Amino acid sequence: MKGQSSHMNTTSIRTSTKLKVQVALLAILSLALLPTIATAHGGEEHVTGTVTKISDTSVTVKTTAGKIVEVGFDAKMTTFERAKQPIQKTDIKVGDRIVIHAMEVNEKLVAHTVEIGTATTAKKADKH
Repeated sequence: MKGQSSHMNTTSIRTSTKLKVQVALLAILSLALLPTIATAHGGEEHVTGTVTKISDTSVTVKTTAGKIVEVGFDAKMTTFERAKQPIQKTDIKVGDRIVIHAMEVNEKLVAHTVEIGTATTAKKADKH
């Protein structure tokens, strides 16, 4: 009986070690794929929510998750549109629904594209 007990302990240790190795390999593989997943949209971050403040250099957004995020504008890079039509940044108003595609530059978000919801979309969002 002692021989059987020793054999069962060895088998259980081998099984446990194999499981630990499999978990470790899965963790390494997941970490290796993480940069690919994070940069799937060309390295841009999406900020979606409602405009709470607008200035010549940035927009502040209350995101759909409730966070307050400031996104800067770049005079050469940032484009503005409503319903796929170009607009001026001065057309953006507090309360507008907004989707911003931004990149991190020097630890700050800078808008690449700023899309304002249409008036109809904003009214529908307010009703829900």
